[in-house]
Amino acid sequence: MADVDVVQRAARIIEETLKGAELAWESPEPGAYVVTLPGIRKLATTCSLRVGRHALSLNAFVIRHPDENAEGVHRWLLERNLKLYGVGYAVDRLGDIYLTGKFPLAAVTEDEIDRLLGSVLEAADGSFNTLLELGFASAIRKEYAWRVARGESTRNLDAFAHLTRPAQS
Repeated sequence: MADVDVVQRAARIIEETLKGAELAWESPEPGAYVVTLPGIRKLATTCSLRVGRHALSLNAFVIRHPDENAEGVHRWLLERNLKLYGVGYAVDRLGDIYLTGKFPLAAVTEDEIDRLLGSVLEAADGSFNTLLELGFASAIRKEYAWRVARGESTRNLDAFAHLTRPAQS
């Protein structure tokens, strides 16, 4: 198959997969796709897919650079990379955390795109609270104290109760 045929085939498969999955997505230019993956802990993960001449590139923002404990966060990410399918955590020059992957166009199938998007969602959504705890514990405590002092709801911080409430004896 000529390169053009392989590229067009991959793009067609991606579009068919996204339509079938009923996900919110757009194609800002031919061969480029921006998909919104709905989550539970991280309400939405934006994932970009780009069909190149020989490979499909995938990129999804996870969280901004940690305020604290960057070494601990990075170690956790590297250990977690050993368990991920098709993607890996990466850190950009600003320290922001992403999931990235690169795949040969010949490997692009509906099942594989579905599997990769599932892997992105599990890695971004499933790790979200852990990454917040590791890299933003002080900010979580400050936010909790600020809300309590003003009589505001702390419900969305319930997942971090072990960080915000005094230990009971």
